[in-house]
Amino acid sequence: MKNSIFLIVVLCFLFSCGKKETPFKVRDYKTVDIETLLQDSLLNVRALEVYENNLAYFATSTGKVGVITEDEDGKVGVLDYKYLIQLQQDTITPNFRSLAGTKDNGFALSIGSPALLFKMGGEEDEVVYQENHEKAFYDAMDFWNDQEGIAIGDPTDDCMSIIITRDGGNTWNKLSCDILPKAKEGEAAFAASDTNIAIVGDKTWIATGGKASRILFSPDKGKTWEVFETPIVQGLETTGIYSVAFYDALNGFAIGGDYTKAADSSANKIRTQDGGKTWQLVAQNQSPGYRSCVQYVPNSNAKGLVVIGFKGIDYSSDAGNTWKHLSDEGFYTIRFVNDSTAFAAGNKRISKLTFRE
Repeated sequence: MKNSIFLIVVLCFLFSCGKKETPFKVRDYKTVDIETLLQDSLLNVRALEVYENNLAYFATSTGKVGVITEDEDGKVGVLDYKYLIQLQQDTITPNFRSLAGTKDNGFALSIGSPALLFKMGGEEDEVVYQENHEKAFYDAMDFWNDQEGIAIGDPTDDCMSIIITRDGGNTWNKLSCDILPKAKEGEAAFAASDTNIAIVGDKTWIATGGKASRILFSPDKGKTWEVFETPIVQGLETTGIYSVAFYDALNGFAIGGDYTKAADSSANKIRTQDGGKTWQLVAQNQSPGYRSCVQYVPNSNAKGLVVIGFKGIDYSSDAGNTWKHLSDEGFYTIRFVNDSTAFAAGNKRISKLTFRE
């Protein structure tokens, strides 16, 4: 079956190179305008990716994949929104929480068992990885380059589940627990916003959560691993890091908390300035409380941060020391197009966000 959505995504990759770098500028955002692009009572989106030419694609909990684009007049909207092909032998509707792409293909990964990883963009959509373990539950996916990618999930043995491709996504192999840090009791991850993985060059950081919440680190695209402790709230199945972002190889930020106690801000925001080796609590007992996604504002010299969750949108211009609440509108995940525009997705809608000083 032809997949016109991801052919458009392919074009976006091909024409997104060669932009000039923008000088650092920390903005003092005071408000955010929210334009609803798609509203649907059945819509639930936690997987969203944005590219440099203002195009984004998303995947839903009901197995749908869609594209957001801009027409010749500059109007942004949803171009297409459809069901992905299902497995021929089953009636499975994949619940997508992870999405990533190369210049040639898009990839969507479902939670639960069987875990299904779809490759899209060729003549037919196809499942390139399937895991039937009863504990299979994948949380996030990303690519280092057009050949090498990674996805992470909850433990099925005594380590986090990590699958890697080295051939552009055609085949995926699960790493042995022999080369991964041993998981602690109750340690897993949250499929809340497809932001459990952060990549800068060859370096990779993976955030875990639950009864233990740590950072797994690989300096060499998943060949070797070590693990770092964090001071974020942990100890319960609902606590820990829900999202991690790195601005560069040294500066990173993670947020989470306990979604059942969304107002609690006592130990839910942490920052590193040494590549994730050590983490410090910031803005303790200051809003925001629980949030499901954090992203650095582009070209902000690791100072600008936006966090988002079902309780609203917040902004920091000083690397997370202080925060400004911009909106009560709830979303699950956000991706920036530039330093003042982003797309956000969540329960029943996808929106364009414009941040204003």
